[in-house]
Amino acid sequence: MSEVSYYTEEGLKKLKDELHQLEQVERPRVTQEIADARDKGDLSENAEYHAAKEEQSLLEFKIAKLKNVVASARIIDESQLDTSKILIHSVVKIKNAANKMEFTYTLVADSESDVKNGKLSVNSPIGKGLLGKKVGEIAEIQVPNGIMKFEVMEISR
Repeated sequence: MSEVSYYTEEGLKKLKDELHQLEQVERPRVTQEIADARDKGDLSENAEYHAAKEEQSLLEFKIAKLKNVVASARIIDESQLDTSKILIHSVVKIKNAANKMEFTYTLVADSESDVKNGKLSVNSPIGKGLLGKKVGEIAEIQVPNGIMKFEVMEISR
């Protein structure tokens, strides 16, 4: 059984759109490439055929994995979430205790993670360390180069 993941409506729609693209566009394209390569004759020495079969295998694996994610996805009703502590989909403003730099992140599911755009996975070391914290608390987080301390400045949705 797969693990349940929580998404916004937008995040789940992106996953479903990607799955649709793979099934309705990419799968027929790869099938056609295999048919075209097969028509060229001897399959034992046909590099195009073997490359297309390899691409098909990877595509089917990706489709199966994405179907599993979509099947176990749940949409979060953000209006029902507690804003007094950090949860998934919280927008968090934190301050690094060592250098006083401030950062703002939205905690999201792994597949929605995009650090450059301020979306941090709840399964990342920092994301895990922040979960459950309240404004004013210090999160001590084990990272590869030691322990970092972040003060929670603000929590919103």
